[in-house]
Amino acid sequence: MAETDAASAYPAIDPSTFDLIVLGTGLPESILAAAASSAGKSVLHLDPNPFYGSHFSSFPLHSFSSFFHSHHPTTSSASEKPPPSSPIDAGEFSVANLKTRPLYSHIEISSHSETLDTSSRRFSIDLSGPRVLFCADPVVDLMLKSGASHHLEFKSVDASFVYREGKIWPVPDSREGIFKDRSLGLTEKSQLMRFFKLVRGHLGLVEDGGEERRVSEEDLESPFVVFLQKQRLPPKIKSMILYAIAMADYDQEDPVACKKQIKTKDGMESLALYHSSVGRFPNAPGAFIYPIYGQGELPQAFCRCAAVKGALYVLRMPVTSLLLDKEHGHYKGVRLVSGQDLFSHQLVMDPSFIIPQSVSSPSLDMPHEGSYLTEVRNTSSPLMKVARAVCITRGSIQPDFSNLLVVYPPRSLFPEQVTSVRGVQLSSNVLVCPPDLFVIYLSTLCDNADQGKEALQAAMSSLLVLPHESSNHGTPEVNEDIKIETKPDLLWSALYVHDLTEVLSDTVCLCPMPDGNIDYRDLLKSTTMLFHKMYPQEQLFPEAVVSENTEDDKASID
Repeated sequence: MAETDAASAYPAIDPSTFDLIVLGTGLPESILAAAASSAGKSVLHLDPNPFYGSHFSSFPLHSFSSFFHSHHPTTSSASEKPPPSSPIDAGEFSVANLKTRPLYSHIEISSHSETLDTSSRRFSIDLSGPRVLFCADPVVDLMLKSGASHHLEFKSVDASFVYREGKIWPVPDSREGIFKDRSLGLTEKSQLMRFFKLVRGHLGLVEDGGEERRVSEEDLESPFVVFLQKQRLPPKIKSMILYAIAMADYDQEDPVACKKQIKTKDGMESLALYHSSVGRFPNAPGAFIYPIYGQGELPQAFCRCAAVKGALYVLRMPVTSLLLDKEHGHYKGVRLVSGQDLFSHQLVMDPSFIIPQSVSSPSLDMPHEGSYLTEVRNTSSPLMKVARAVCITRGSIQPDFSNLLVVYPPRSLFPEQVTSVRGVQLSSNVLVCPPDLFVIYLSTLCDNADQGKEALQAAMSSLLVLPHESSNHGTPEVNEDIKIETKPDLLWSALYVHDLTEVLSDTVCLCPMPDGNIDYRDLLKSTTMLFHKMYPQEQLFPEAVVSENTEDDKASID
């Protein structure tokens, strides 16, 4: 009777065999589904949630905390006991129950205003913030190439700032910006102009009659911080370049604490991306853009592209188990909570799933990744974590700016701060909150939750008037040229920590969690790798998909 009730509660899916089944509608999964559909593959895209985006979603305020409850292991639908085995199990297939693991921890949600509840639906809160896109980001190129840009609109981020010695300094984004920046002295302007001239010469962007100067191979392989020191740049300028343009995570001047040192060649690539982003679109004079309605629009845009190419979408559809070849343990298909069995050549899964240890690899040259995944996730020394904070304020942290990016380099908040803290403030003009309110996202990499939350709380205290705190207490000294008079009040906040996960590729693939970066470049690299592992002969969206009228694409950026 229970099996009949389960089957009647969920629609039957026809056909029952596909080239690719995707579980979860996060951004990597959605890109893979769209790319596979574009390559002519039959795709079934499932999600147990009633919304798109998974760990890359944007939520109304009242739904934000509900997400964390729904991803607790005791409430996870994928952990439900599967229905009784059908006769096919006794023949060709064995069944491996599919489980999930909790990825979020140390969740603290606080409200300091009773009025927010009445406007909850007017918020669109990113789960994986802070995020922006460089205008010349490869993900932007992918959206243009795939057609996803037709389903999206963007706004320009007004300005970038870097925090240093208790002051918040604007980051110049052009030659004109350097000249107009009153926070830079004449000597600093000259040094910065000379450095950018060197960068342009290295990139071959010299003006008529200019000299093309290439950085030596020896310098390109040296640490970027050493190269900047050779240019005799002052500490403030060096900090801007390292942490607000190259987006370094760790203290580049401390080789002991630095887990990832940027080489000069990588720093030059970041400077090239920044330079090519400034002014790329007519309505976005700066280097960064942000999607209207929130980052959750990105996976939805790729899902729409996949649907146009024939992909089948079913939300509210949990998968309880994997079907395996009885003799070898190779993946063959999935069993839905309704009891229906579906089959595919490839399976892509949300990072919260655990690949059963009984799943073996058909590739002779590839290790048994199901077993490896279990070992990684049960170890006492897991991968790095990301601590995130979401704040709702009444008033901007910079009265003259609505949407902005701010970076706290390592040790800028307190001596023990070992990683950068990055923040993005957004306003109602990107339709993520009601007028006169602002949403601020902060994030930092961390080894443990205490370390991450300490850095986030220090950044919050530097920007905002926290509850029970005097407006003058703890106010950092601020550069008078950027006109900060008072800090805005904090009305609502959420702090939480989530694990980073391995990207695993085989017949059963596991997508990554949102990383600690401000952009999507590394995420796209991982997703592209997964696609080419699955379909080595296929292109990630053929060039023929590009819109013939590029002005239409540019017009989507307001």
